[in-house]
Amino acid sequence: MNEPPPSAIVAGTDGSAGSVTAVRWAAHLAARRGRPLHLVHCTDPIADRTPRSAYDAFIYATMQDIHLAAERLLATAREDALAAEPGLTLTTELATGNPARTLIAASAHAHLVVLGVRDAAGAFAHLGSTLLAVTAHAHGAVVIVRGPGAERREGPVVVGVDGSGVGEPAIGAAFAEADQRGTELVAVHAWSDLSRGQFAGSDYLELPIDDLAVAEEALLAERLAGWSERYPDLPVRREVEVFGPRERLAQWSQRAQLLVVGSRGRGGFRGLLLGSTSNWLVQHADCPVMVVHPG
Repeated sequence: MNEPPPSAIVAGTDGSAGSVTAVRWAAHLAARRGRPLHLVHCTDPIADRTPRSAYDAFIYATMQDIHLAAERLLATAREDALAAEPGLTLTTELATGNPARTLIAASAHAHLVVLGVRDAAGAFAHLGSTLLAVTAHAHGAVVIVRGPGAERREGPVVVGVDGSGVGEPAIGAAFAEADQRGTELVAVHAWSDLSRGQFAGSDYLELPIDDLAVAEEALLAERLAGWSERYPDLPVRREVEVFGPRERLAQWSQRAQLLVVGSRGRGGFRGLLLGSTSNWLVQHADCPVMVVHPG
């Protein structure tokens, strides 16, 4: 088992078309950021005991075939990554066991984790999948490479701002991504949970209705202020919507090169590690989605 280099970009690969796109996306990002790329593929544990019966021999031979196929799959992924970026520093890992647990463990020391989407799988098929398990439980940031804009190099970076402290890491990641890509940042905030929101120590429902728009604009400006000071030359566009954050972010995904969201919304239960908006965008956005976890 090969451990990923510290602060590497880790990409999971399973040989699907979406996985190939994700590997290439990760290779380009690793090259631009000067980071190593670590490719991971998981397979079932291989029987290591001496076969003692015809059945044992059959199982052992079958597992050996699976192992060889996995090695070929990983070698092909390596070739795809190096074809995209020939000078890339690249390592590979053929792991045994649960792929979600393997990638979650790798995320603890990775710069970020990159996964692709199987095009044939619908929204229901994603539930309980490796993709959602890693997105919900990984450490740091996870990028789901998906949609017709998967390889888009133009357009803004768009971040969903929920107004809570939980979303602060996502804002920071979005500023850094927009700055490194040399593009505009669009910050989208929606009045998605008025009963829980506060501004200046007052509950939203205690404010006069005419002041709601002003309060939400001020809240968004307050959330962005410190980051704008760190990135004074970065152009930032602010959008405040009455409702429907996922619909507006989905619209932006049709021309953005990256969406950035937090792992949990301000109205979610503390134990719910992937908020409804992030969950929906991971399955439906038209461009890559970065989900950023606190810490």
